[in-house]
Amino acid sequence: MTTKRDYYEVLGVSKTASLDEIKQAYRKLALKYHPDRNPNNKEAEEKFKEAAEAYEILSNPEKRKQYDQFGHAAPGMNGGPGAGGFRDAQDIFEQFGDIFSDLFGGGGTSRQRKAKRAGPMPRRGHDLERPITITLEEAFTGTKKDVTYYHFVACETCKGSGMEAGTTAETCSSCQGYGEIHIRQGFFMFSQPCATCDGLGYIIKKPCKTCNGQSRVQQYDTLAVTIPAGVSDGIELRVAGRGDAGVYGGKAGDLILVISVAQNKKFKRIDDNLECTVTLTYPQLVFGAQVEITSIDKSKETLKVPRGCAVGERLVIKGKGFPRLKGRGRGDLVVTTTCHIPTTLSTEAEKTLKTYSEQIGTSIDNSSEGTISGFFKRFLG
Repeated sequence: MTTKRDYYEVLGVSKTASLDEIKQAYRKLALKYHPDRNPNNKEAEEKFKEAAEAYEILSNPEKRKQYDQFGHAAPGMNGGPGAGGFRDAQDIFEQFGDIFSDLFGGGGTSRQRKAKRAGPMPRRGHDLERPITITLEEAFTGTKKDVTYYHFVACETCKGSGMEAGTTAETCSSCQGYGEIHIRQGFFMFSQPCATCDGLGYIIKKPCKTCNGQSRVQQYDTLAVTIPAGVSDGIELRVAGRGDAGVYGGKAGDLILVISVAQNKKFKRIDDNLECTVTLTYPQLVFGAQVEITSIDKSKETLKVPRGCAVGERLVIKGKGFPRLKGRGRGDLVVTTTCHIPTTLSTEAEKTLKTYSEQIGTSIDNSSEGTISGFFKRFLG
């Protein structure tokens, strides 16, 4: 009976070698003594199996620990399969597929890593994205919209199976369900999709006639969507499960609505604030006033104008802006003041303004009777 060599000696590594060092050493020996490189060479074949046996033990932390303590007398190291006793090179290929797939282009055991399929695998449907335009008022109050779109829905005839009732898919006999065929050319082994099943690993012999075996059909739908108050331009709303139906019973995708908010002539949005302007008379600016303004949703709000208010002043009505989608409360209604400049006045009003102009020492344009724009422009400018 031949005495087994020390496994560390076989691989040419120290007893403190890391797993990466052990793997690298084995790859080097496997490449050197591979049967395709050494046809009909019994000595190379034995060294190939000896290196695999050493790697099988030293790459397993538990087995390595026992080997370090008891050597070849460790429990389970009697030369049987799974303890380093490989019958032939194919045993080694099947045991260490990750090593040989890297060395030989998928040779021997890539099927261990590729899932074997007996039938179609459910897959999630795609998300769909659709634009939707609303007014600024609708963004302020919230609204409902109908969205029309094409999307895939599960086939009602086959209930999303893709097959006629009472039938099932069959494992492809050419690739045994792996979806690929391995071809050996000398030292190298290549993989290519199975031509029989188009790389699927299964065959549907009786596909559903309605969906042609695709498990879903396209449909034009109308969906009523509630758009919450406070949405802003560019925000995305996700409607779960209303995208494309999944394939072969997979979960449906989502419908994503991209909101576009049209501009408004009187109002605008800044963050969560609603902003507008209000036109006041000169006396209202001077003496102060309380005026009623109409907001974007037609509600009435009372604006307090302070005494001596300047043109361009930003007056704030708290909590009357847009609802905050992320957080509590609302933004503010911000009102910017402007002044109404009359182009004509009554004789009495014009006389009063001219007297006031003289009192404050301003010059006015007397060339045009009945016009006072020069006075206001000079005073308010």
